[in-house]
Amino acid sequence: MNNQPIGIFDSGIGGLSILGEIKSILPNENLIYIGDTAYLPYGTKSKKIITERAHKICNYLIGQQCKSIVVACNTATSAAIHELRINFSVPIIGIEPAIKPATQSTKSRIIGILATQATLEGDKLSTLKQKFGQDITILHESCLGLVEEIELSNQQSQTLKNLVEIYVRPLIEQGADTLVLGCSHYPLIRTLIQKCAGDDVIILDPSLSVAQELKRQLDTKKLLRESNSGTTNCSQTGDSKTFEIFIEKSKLKYGSSLLTI
Repeated sequence: MNNQPIGIFDSGIGGLSILGEIKSILPNENLIYIGDTAYLPYGTKSKKIITERAHKICNYLIGQQCKSIVVACNTATSAAIHELRINFSVPIIGIEPAIKPATQSTKSRIIGILATQATLEGDKLSTLKQKFGQDITILHESCLGLVEEIELSNQQSQTLKNLVEIYVRPLIEQGADTLVLGCSHYPLIRTLIQKCAGDDVIILDPSLSVAQELKRQLDTKKLLRESNSGTTNCSQTGDSKTFEIFIEKSKLKYGSSLLTI
């Protein structure tokens, strides 16, 4: 049995979609979640800045004795996962767009990817497209401004609804019958995306797969915690009131703002 916590980070509230899946299948684990809101959003930042932030946050989490770290952000995974795995000895779990499942589920042979510009330009996505998308038409939308609007945590916002329409509708009109959520923020508005796309469109969210891979690696390395229910502590590097409110609404423990990392 290993009582050390698991570290999870994203630029804001997006990674909470992954945290939820981790809590569901690993209820005994102690979790530390960091929202890097001082640098939100990652999707418009350079690879250099994202990699620097990822290293600093991982250093902090290692200092908190974390036995594994989940990079709960597609953009940070694409930019920094290779370097993180070289520099840190604990298991580092990343997230990537569900291209392979999409190519297996599509009937029209056309899939659409919703992601940030940084993810779309990253090597990780390019590799996945080359590996699994040879006989598939892969469309994509760089969803500028969508993460920032999701961070406002108001799903009734007309601006949010308009952005979803702007990015989803063109993919459906071009024949996509499967959409890949290529940013961990997007599952938080899955209902809006599904409504815009239509009930017949398959929407793929890799959050559960990330949690399952984490469990597999911890089990393999004999690092699972077998005691009673674990704890979850959430903090942020900025001072986002939205982040704090969202954590409280999710009934999670809020740690602190302006965490120095």
